[in-house]
Amino acid sequence: MAIENRYEFVMLFDVENGNPNGDPDAGNMPRVDPETGFGLVTDVCIKRKIRNYVSLVKQNVPGFKIYVRDGAVLNDEHEWAYKECNIEMVKENTENKKNKKQPKEDVFKARAFMCENYYDIRTFGAVMSTGDAVCGQVRGPVQLNFARSIDPIAARELSITRCAVTKKEDELKERTIGKKHIVPYALYRVEGYISANLAQKKEGNGLDGTGFDEEDLNLLWDALINLFEDDHSAARGKMATRKLFVFKHDSIFGCSPSHLLFDRISVKKTVDGPARSFADYSVKSDCAQLPAGVTCIEKL
Repeated sequence: MAIENRYEFVMLFDVENGNPNGDPDAGNMPRVDPETGFGLVTDVCIKRKIRNYVSLVKQNVPGFKIYVRDGAVLNDEHEWAYKECNIEMVKENTENKKNKKQPKEDVFKARAFMCENYYDIRTFGAVMSTGDAVCGQVRGPVQLNFARSIDPIAARELSITRCAVTKKEDELKERTIGKKHIVPYALYRVEGYISANLAQKKEGNGLDGTGFDEEDLNLLWDALINLFEDDHSAARGKMATRKLFVFKHDSIFGCSPSHLLFDRISVKKTVDGPARSFADYSVKSDCAQLPAGVTCIEKL
């Protein structure tokens, strides 16, 4: 059964001597707002880590396949849905354009199958309108903002050496020089939304909700708490989820505007110089007098 409560959440995570999210347009330097100097981590980056966690802990478990994964051919996934649902694909007819489109009933059936079998589709949604096996579009109930650092960051470009060479003609050289980008320390904040309305299935509506249920929700909380535990690498340095605050509403459509709830979580630096650890910040939650129908849960 799909979730029946709206949620918002605030997650704090930090990085120490690592690159949390490289920018390919800037030579893989840590992403930064050029006008303010605040560090950024995209929603796509965070969703990727959630997908990786789910694929790790739910490997080969029915209903928890990952649609957007490394090496996946998405049109093949659509064709698999058509095969499993016994749907005959309507091939494009260049002579008679009227015969080009797949019947809506087939698309809705394939769409429901994809939501049922892929965790990231029923969580984040997907556009599945490519190829001949059209599965429609899904608007996911879980959405994230960009993460932003609490303070401006000072990214560093470090030179590193390697005793091995990559090319035969360079074998007489003793070592080669490379570059590594790091943030000495930064604390990031990301805010997210979970819509029960987009998860609910409505009888007789071809654009039903995704069926995102309580098991999926608890898996999402686990993924956020353990987001970086199996994602360590030399490039990312030391990263960890530090805090996770969840606002739960007593209704599908919510009992308070989300931005007013987000404002109740405040983070301030407590040292004069640059912060170098989570202990250099004070995190406060003003949850004593929440709006009626809203509860705050500190998951971490």
